[in-house]
Amino acid sequence: MADEEKSSQDAGGAGDDWGAALAEHGDGAPSFEELESGGGEAPASQNLDFLLDVPLEVSVELGRTSMIINKMLQLSQGSVIELDKAAGAPVEIFVNRKLMGKGEVVVVNERFGIRVTEIISQADRIKSIG
Repeated sequence: MADEEKSSQDAGGAGDDWGAALAEHGDGAPSFEELESGGGEAPASQNLDFLLDVPLEVSVELGRTSMIINKMLQLSQGSVIELDKAAGAPVEIFVNRKLMGKGEVVVVNERFGIRVTEIISQADRIKSIG
């Protein structure tokens, strides 16, 4: 026991477990194996190919409203809910719940679609976060 305390004190102070551990392993610097390169730099397009299959949630907001529970319980089939946007106003396009742009509603093959009219700049997206 006295020998263990003495070696611990020599490694960096009384009861210094870290000092003792470093003394046992030399200079204390970790060693890492070198990574092998694949024979050169890959083009940027090959580095980003794996991102092409990442799913994104795209949603469009036509407008918003708030109502009390009593009014909501009175809704039935055919009820109309008034939104805060005028007809024909640009709708907001969200990607993964982040505003990415604005567009207008169109009908394509009897289905609704959105024609993108504006993409929010990266600076504006950063401003909206804070």
